Amino acid sequence: MSSELTPPLGLHRVTSSPVDGLAMAERRVDRPRASIVCVHGGLDRGGSFARLARRTDDFDLVTYDRRGYQGSRALGPLGLAHHVDDLLAVARSEAARGPVILFGHSYGGVVALGAMVAEPSLAQLGILYESPMPWVLQRESARAPLTSDPALEAEQFFRRMVSNSAWERLSDVEKDARRLDGPALLSDLTSLHGGDEVLDVAQLKVPTYYLYGDADVARRDYYRALCAKLTAMNTAIQSREIAGAGHGAHLSKPDHLAALIASLWASVCA
Repeated sequence: MSSELTPPLGLHRVTSSPVDGLAMAERRVDRPRASIVCVHGGLDRGGSFARLARRTDDFDLVTYDRRGYQGSRALGPLGLAHHVDDLLAVARSEAARGPVILFGHSYGGVVALGAMVAEPSLAQLGILYESPMPWVLQRESARAPLTSDPALEAEQFFRRMVSNSAWERLSDVEKDARRLDGPALLSDLTSLHGGDEVLDVAQLKVPTYYLYGDADVARRDYYRALCAKLTAMNTAIQSREIAGAGHGAHLSKPDHLAALIASLWASVCA
């Protein structure tokens, strides 16, 4: 496993990975009710789930840097199918004790959905947070067409999803790290915006909740419309709106999110 991953407080490096070169981290608890396997989105890394990990006291939490990102950068971006294969390997491994909850943030939710469609027995609960599904419902966007410049796409994505001021506050080292993740981000974005159906949502059999926040009214209205379509397409899918949450709810509202995950797990087990 790459030594680049230095997990923040709350997460500990996994010394052996089911996928050679995949950087993994975990937080273990005594007698876990289930294992939450977290999959990060574009231009992110597994360490962003550290705040959530410190609040899931009844659950083990396992996460990893997706291939092409941060500690798993050497594996290179190879498309959605490889991300799904990696998640299947992680969720089947000894790192995930007991029943499995898949939590996918943004593009990570697309990966989680793909894994649950591919192997319905893999998880007992799926939770997707603001995962892009343009093949289900296209969203109006002011984003310019994708270029072939990964570093530029990384910077523009960060400025768009976080803020211009946040980008300017990054150190040169941090900016370079994001730019180095550009090829993986470009691969993610390209896989979503080819115009074809990425995954058949109707095939999903695992109880799944689509979560979204209401902090941005335009995004909220889109997610409400998307959820109406998803729940009509498949009765295994339900939705929840989180008051005051933005796209990075695992960072800004980890207490609320941890409590909601526990509540959803209890409802599945009832």
